[in-house]
Amino acid sequence: MELLRGLKGLRPQHRPCVATIGAFDGVHLGHQAVVAQLAEQGRKYDLPTTVVTFEPLPREYLAADTAPARLQSFRERFEALAALGVDRLLCLRFDEKLRQMSAEQFADQVFVTGLGVRSLVLGDDFRFGHDREGGFSLMQAIGEREGFTTLATKTLEFEGDRISSTRLRNALATGDFVTSRACLGRDYEICGRVIFGRQLGRQIGTPTANIALRRGSVPLSGVFAVTVNGPGLSDAPAIANVGVRPTLSAGSRANLEVHILDGDHALYGERLRVRFLHKVREEQRFESVDVLKAQIHEDIDGARRWFASSVKDR
Repeated sequence: MELLRGLKGLRPQHRPCVATIGAFDGVHLGHQAVVAQLAEQGRKYDLPTTVVTFEPLPREYLAADTAPARLQSFRERFEALAALGVDRLLCLRFDEKLRQMSAEQFADQVFVTGLGVRSLVLGDDFRFGHDREGGFSLMQAIGEREGFTTLATKTLEFEGDRISSTRLRNALATGDFVTSRACLGRDYEICGRVIFGRQLGRQIGTPTANIALRRGSVPLSGVFAVTVNGPGLSDAPAIANVGVRPTLSAGSRANLEVHILDGDHALYGERLRVRFLHKVREEQRFESVDVLKAQIHEDIDGARRWFASSVKDR
């Protein structure tokens, strides 16, 4: 998949195309249905498919302190869309200049002049332009004037409720992995590179791989049974902590630490894929490091029991 950074990155060969636009955070089944619909339009018009998205996401720019937790880093989003067969990803920097564009200006610069779209797939609740002044009906009218079709996306539901990034975040926040799997069509994952930490896990007898989180916040916290994939690792059973480590540090930024249950692995600098399967407990502060050590060993035993029982259930 070709990555296009901003409108200045567009060239004549990027026009015409079929396109869609959105945050696509999580690339859940609803997003996957949009991409499938886009692919249909690509085949119909014999044109490449382009997904338009933003970085930062609009809500992160407009209200950083109250923005929802990011489900994916930009790289994870890129890889997920590439895996679905999207031809191009146009990433627009969401800044004050973009925020101040009128709906007509946005449509013209992005879809008419920029991409030369022949078909545009949109949600019927899509809003665009300054103060979200434009919607589906306006884009439809612009399309009729400029010669492109505007199609409404298909809505997917699970147990009577719409599949959305908000619903996925809520499921992950409560450890409801049945719903998160139903929304994603897969287990929730976090990918990242192992960085050098403070070696605190090794000091207390449970060495961990510290994975850099390239996002402001994450949608889940606590202790989890996970599997890890990476160099020399294939669905390796592990236990992970996502949180601020209240017993060992006074930080406010979330960390992801993974302890692989079996074997000693040299993982510094490696990129790992951590798949979340079961919530063991909430993160909590302990009165001493010794109490924390005892709890970690109890968590490890609990994770081993869970993996053993899940194998039997299969």
